[in-house]
Amino acid sequence: MREISSEDNLNEQEPAAEVAGESVASRGNHGYFAGMEPISPLYTANLFPPLYEELDTLLHGLSHDDWDRPTVAGHWLVRDVVAHLLHGDLRKLAAYRDGHPLRPSRPITSYAELVGFINSLNDQFIEPARILSGRLLRELLAFTGPMVCELVASLPPHGSSLFAVHWAGESESENWLDTGREYTERWHHQMQIRKSVGAPALLERRWLFPLLDLSMRAVPVAYRDTSAPAGAAVVVTVGGDGGSSWSLVREDDEWKLFRGQVPSPTTTVTMEGEHAWRLFFNALPAHEARQRLVVSGDASLAEPLFGARSVMV
Repeated sequence: MREISSEDNLNEQEPAAEVAGESVASRGNHGYFAGMEPISPLYTANLFPPLYEELDTLLHGLSHDDWDRPTVAGHWLVRDVVAHLLHGDLRKLAAYRDGHPLRPSRPITSYAELVGFINSLNDQFIEPARILSGRLLRELLAFTGPMVCELVASLPPHGSSLFAVHWAGESESENWLDTGREYTERWHHQMQIRKSVGAPALLERRWLFPLLDLSMRAVPVAYRDTSAPAGAAVVVTVGGDGGSSWSLVREDDEWKLFRGQVPSPTTTVTMEGEHAWRLFFNALPAHEARQRLVVSGDASLAEPLFGARSVMV
């Protein structure tokens, strides 16, 4: 199978279906179909420099009042989201470049405890960072950004990451996925700022397809406790320039994720890119999601999707 680089998306190309050692013709209820391929690694390190450039341009254009506008990130203001981005840079550099990861004071034994630990770390940084001016936050990010770009480009993609991507259901992860997680973090926090101040959204294919393809890895986790007959399939289609289709197929008593669309799905869920990113990043309330997402087929199999999150919550 082909491993996808974000260069494919920068060049405005769809990832092509290519399944190693198999015909793309149907292999029965448990096979692949034309236009489908099993989900595979996606490399995003090359997207960090242009994403930081977009952020720097955005922050340069903020007015004094813009820094104190509310955002969709709970009680965080724009300045808090920017401080959180700085915090992420510093933690990444300390842990991966300098060998100084911050460890919890006691063992973490559950997902909820891990989320609580991360939220505590965030709060411990955000509160004192409120003494910093917008200009200082921007200048500090201009300092840390190039170092982070250099760091993620240097990591061997299939080497072991220091931290697992838990929302993707992993207890151990390779660097390509953790780097992808970092990309989604930086993209969606920048989008929170853009949405707050009315700046243009980053919904072009070069940005959105990698975000969606990585975020879709949270969907099998959301369906983990959902039973269905072998061959049942949920197709998720995101419209617009950056969109595509993914299929979640029930095989061997588990859900498997594919790029592309199974021909006769049990359930189809269609949404726009704006609603897709908000759903995955906990910014689309359940009642609004049910209004915005279009479900056809067996509606009960769409329910777990409303709880899919590619962020630790």
